[in-house]
Amino acid sequence: MTTQQISSNKLWLAAIKPPMYSVAIMPIWVGNMIALGEKKNFSWYIFLTFLVAAILILAWENLSNDVFDSETGIDKNKHHSLVNLTGNKRLIFWLGNFCLFCGLLGIAAITWWQQDLTVVVTILACCVLGYFYQGPPFRLGYQGLGEILCFFAFGPLGTSAAYYSQTQSWSMLSLAASVIVGIATTLILFCSHFHQVEDDIAAGKRSPVVRLGTATAAKVLTIAVISIYIFTALFVILGIFPHWTLLSFLSLPSAWKLCRHVQDNHYLPEKVSNSKFIAVAVHFWCCLFLGIGFVI
Repeated sequence: MTTQQISSNKLWLAAIKPPMYSVAIMPIWVGNMIALGEKKNFSWYIFLTFLVAAILILAWENLSNDVFDSETGIDKNKHHSLVNLTGNKRLIFWLGNFCLFCGLLGIAAITWWQQDLTVVVTILACCVLGYFYQGPPFRLGYQGLGEILCFFAFGPLGTSAAYYSQTQSWSMLSLAASVIVGIATTLILFCSHFHQVEDDIAAGKRSPVVRLGTATAAKVLTIAVISIYIFTALFVILGIFPHWTLLSFLSLPSAWKLCRHVQDNHYLPEKVSNSKFIAVAVHFWCCLFLGIGFVI
């Protein structure tokens, strides 16, 4: 394999972002594990259908974001943008819409099995928030509101919908857990801004990192990371979470690595660019062990 082919393969991997799809998987995992632990309700075909649907819907979000970003010029230096790689914005747009359609078909199947519209309505609300993030004329991500939308879409809405898909009921336990999932997911989006401050400013995007400056944003990141473990410990102390959910503290090494890395390199785009992948590790391990804790 030539150097050019290796470079091309790396760009395609960066564009597809396989590790990022844990963002879709973990809310479904945690919501389903709470249903199993709390209500002893668990259907494999609902779990797997929801999982595939969530991945497809996130694929739509990623593909459409590449399309919408190409229209503002913010991705002109982003070589791993799918629009830049293919040179075909229309193809990526319709491929994203196809993923959305297939994902919503899966959610519709769950709704049909349950004879209950709640899950599909909740997931449609998540999709609306996803569109508001980058889609015209809203582009709320450009106003620095993306993290708020992300928190609600993957936290209270996404995690609670996953719980409801198994139990057809709501739960304060799943709502409390959704706070943890929401913060952990939002960390990934927050970290994605550190290395592209100049491009964001040039395109008029007022991301939280642009608004705060990288040094202050690095401190805010540390506080947000710490809050995950404070909330978890607090919910255990209050008797909301079972003690076994403290297993999520096994993600602390990744959390420490993330905070240290961003604190040291927040002003160095090339070095801090991988921080979002460290945030993915925090999110994955924290949510994985949180879910296991609910089952135990």
